[in-house]
Amino acid sequence: MISERVVQLLPSRVRSQVEGYADALSTLLEVRDPRVLSSIGPSALRGTVLKRGKQGVPTTMPASHRAYFDWTYPHDFPEMKELYDRAKRGQWDGDALPWHTSVDPFDPNVPLVPEDFFAYDVLEEEIGVRFTPKEKAELQHAMVSWMLSQFLHGEQGALFAAAQVTEAVQFFDGKLYGATQVMDEGRHVEVFHRYLDTKMEKLYSINDNLFVIIDALMLDSRWDMKFLGMQIMVEGVALGAFGTLYRETKEPLLRELLKNVIQDESRHVHYGVLALREHVLNELDERERREREDWSFEVALLMRNRFLAYEIYEEHFEGLITRKQWRRAVAAARGMERFRHVMFSRMVPNLREIGLLSDRIRPHYTRVGLDRYFGGLAADQLSGDQMLAELDQAA
Repeated sequence: MISERVVQLLPSRVRSQVEGYADALSTLLEVRDPRVLSSIGPSALRGTVLKRGKQGVPTTMPASHRAYFDWTYPHDFPEMKELYDRAKRGQWDGDALPWHTSVDPFDPNVPLVPEDFFAYDVLEEEIGVRFTPKEKAELQHAMVSWMLSQFLHGEQGALFAAAQVTEAVQFFDGKLYGATQVMDEGRHVEVFHRYLDTKMEKLYSINDNLFVIIDALMLDSRWDMKFLGMQIMVEGVALGAFGTLYRETKEPLLRELLKNVIQDESRHVHYGVLALREHVLNELDERERREREDWSFEVALLMRNRFLAYEIYEEHFEGLITRKQWRRAVAAARGMERFRHVMFSRMVPNLREIGLLSDRIRPHYTRVGLDRYFGGLAADQLSGDQMLAELDQAA
């Protein structure tokens, strides 16, 4: 690796490119388990080095999985049937949201997020960047637009993964429920895109690390890995992100949109817990279970450490500060800290519930400070209404 001193001597444009490639490599080096590295390595190459998500053209992924047909149409999973009934009752129309609401992203009286959402103090005190009130408002607008853009891209990934899982899952009641999730995800794509297009008027490209995860899940042929990656990990992150923004924002249309989406997402994670719990505990052998346990831990850390809004850095700060300085500012942002807390409070209990938080792996979570989430409620014990009540109480 080129030393940091040498990098600082390079022209700013070249320096930024070198730092970008070094950061992409560091993403892979964070993965300690060689099996996990071999699983996501090709996707990491396509996402972080080749930038397949940022080329301005559609991405083709050669997805491969077995479609599971059952011509007897059994009612084989009563809990899944109950979840399917709930999903049917919970359908809503995106057009019914109050789209007439006037949204001014720069109105200080109706802030998209509070000022302390981002670590201006780190950039100002440690790095020497100074912001006018107008520049702070512009950066807040950029941060929320970036978050919503990643929600949109993640929902497109969830839409395709839900379709695959519906084909591949081996419970017929699970197939019926999966069809409702495909509808849910299509509706989420619709409303997030409409909000970004008509209210924020700004759309960011997909974050490289989100692309890596979606690419890896779409290409994996194992139905339970698609479930684990999308229903438990990605949807768990989504619940954390949606919940954080719902709690922070004062913009009424965005709150109403997120309120509806959170209800859907709580069912999606519940679906993952129901489908995987018996499979992990009773169908996988010990080697397979350990592989999925290690994969979950490594991907959880990547999710925590790597969604660093480099797209905003490249737009506003490239050439002014280094990527290392930007990472420090994002890591210190109080809004991102709150997001990480909500994310893991949703994700870790679900891993416990499906049998992927054994005594063998728990010390690894303790080492990185995630043991405080071991005793939380899993998705089958926590409804969307309960989640919203918690968020409203914390607001």
